[in-house]
Amino acid sequence: MSYIDSMPMTLRPVAGPRPTRGGGQIVDDDVFRLLIDMEIQKARRLRYLVSVVCIHIEAETGGADASAAVKMVASLIRSTDAVAARDQSTVALLLIDAEASNLPAILQRLEVALEALRWSAGGACYPQTAASADELLTQAAMMMARARQDGGRRFYISTTS
Repeated sequence: MSYIDSMPMTLRPVAGPRPTRGGGQIVDDDVFRLLIDMEIQKARRLRYLVSVVCIHIEAETGGADASAAVKMVASLIRSTDAVAARDQSTVALLLIDAEASNLPAILQRLEVALEALRWSAGGACYPQTAASADELLTQAAMMMARARQDGGRRFYISTTS
């Protein structure tokens, strides 16, 4: 019998963000920003795409806010992706290896969960429209604001490069 065969094996939970039941990691805004930076560094090296989607949720009296929407959205995205409440009314998604042309299809899946809410969304993609993490977040937030200004229930994707 080898040393390895005789060692007892114990699985212990690891601290940190935990995956949700069916989907993405729920993280706070600081971790979300760090993840964007890290993913862009990896994407630059390994040549893949990173997208960010910002969704504004209109607050209703006694209704859902961004923290409730985060849980709904997290269950509908892949386990490789992350979601965060950026403030009381904004949900942000980090979508790994998702190009700009795929963002509308992704949002269509999410729209079912957001159907009862008033929402506006914007998206951007590295390196298609943004060259840095800050640009990616800024473009997604600007597109979200534009969709909200145009009446909501819209999704705009940045075409800036």
